[in-house]
Formats: sequence, structure tokens, C-alpha cells
Amino acid sequence: MKAEYYKEYYKLEREHWWFKGRNKIILSLLKKQVSQRPLKILNVGVATGHTSELLSSLGDVVSVEPDEECCNFLTSELKLEVVNASGTDLPFENNQFDLVCAFDVIEHIDDDTSAVKELKRVCKSEGLVFVTVPAFMFLWSIHDEVNQHFRRYNLKELTALFINEGNIIFRSYFNFIFFIPITLVRTLGKLFSFHRYRSGSGSDFSLFKASQLNNLFFKLFSVESLILKSKIKFPFGVSLLLCWKKNK
Repeated sequence: MKAEYYKEYYKLEREHWWFKGRNKIILSLLKKQVSQRPLKILNVGVATGHTSELLSSLGDVVSVEPDEECCNFLTSELKLEVVNASGTDLPFENNQFDLVCAFDVIEHIDDDTSAVKELKRVCKSEGLVFVTVPAFMFLWSIHDEVNQHFRRYNLKELTALFINEGNIIFRSYFNFIFFIPITLVRTLGKLFSFHRYRSGSGSDFSLFKASQLNNLFFKLFSVESLILKSKIKFPFGVSLLLCWKKNK
């Protein structure tokens, strides 16, 4: 994450419709999957810390962030304890956590295979690994470059990372409702270089900041949490989620 972006990201994580909607989906699915609490939770790639704040409702959270400047910010501003470490070399023993999370993280890591192996390694037997990632390389845009992504995934590619040592208990695309408008915006953006006119970092998150639109989009996106909680899967979407359970 670029230094100037993470400061903007702090506000976005807590107010932007996409983050609020995604986090509502994540928490609703996790609460459905985990009956025994409190959990021992590892949250990898916490950025400015909001997902760790939310996960604390499920148990004790250990936060990991590879960006040293983000770690300093979290420690000084939020008083959040965070471990500065790489996602491909987690400083924990095997089988330590009931729940291991990486929300929009592994696309930032060149060697995603090693990163997923680490998530599995530190997960306890019969524990869960929950990940979200951006979907479809044809949606690649300046947004991915600003966020320093290496790739976007389709369902087959993400599934291939989790076929060993356990079972996938749920997987689906999400952000289905906004798939067509986002696809149009990104396609037109490539043709006409709309990013020149963006404010802030140039990320998609810099768009639609008006409170009325932000609230409306959040309400529309939130509908997906009810659909996914009912185990109905979306055939496509701007993002992907996967929940994997480790063998005994």
C-alpha cells in the first residue's frame, strides 16, 4: 500500500459502502459457521485495523500486517497490537488458531501459493480459513495498480489453492449487484483514461463519496449478506470469498 493511500484508507475502511457491505457479508457468514466462542483468531493483512476490530466480537484477535508504516499507525493511533510480518512467513507455530482470515490480502502477494500454505499451517485441526479476493482479470484497472495487486481470481483459480489438507465448505462470488455497472466503468475507464479525473489516490474507493449514494449503495450491497447466508451462490461478481475447514 502506498504511504499516502493508507491514511485515506483508514477512513474508507470505516465509511465506504463497499467495505461496510463486504464486512457485513463476512461477519454474517462467520457467525453462521462458528458456534463455539470465544475463538482464537489470526487476521492477516489488517491494513488500518477495522477488520480486526470487527472480528473481536468473535474472540481474541492477533493482527498481522506486512507494511511497517501501517503497523506504526495502528500502534500509535488505535492502540491495536499488531505483528509486523510477511504473509508468506508467519511467526507462529503450527495449529495455533481456530480461525485464520485474509480479507483481500493474497492478491497482494507474489507467491500466493506459499501464502495460502501459511494460512493453513497455523490453522488448528478442524479450524477455518476465510479469504476474500478480487475477481476476474478482465476487471483489472488502475484500482488494482494503486492497491499493488498481482492478480485477480476466478473461482477455479481460488479453489485450486485450497484443494489439499481440508475441505471447502463454502465459496461464491459476491458484489454481484454492482457487477455490470462496475464492469462498464472499468471498461470505459481503460478506453478513455477516466482515472486522470479521480480525486485522492485514484482508487475506485475515491468514487461515490456523497453520503446519499454511499448509504444507498451500502443498503443494496447488504442484501447479498442475506442471500449468501441462505447458501445461495452468485454465478459471478466483482469479488470472491471462500471458507475452508482443516482436516482433523
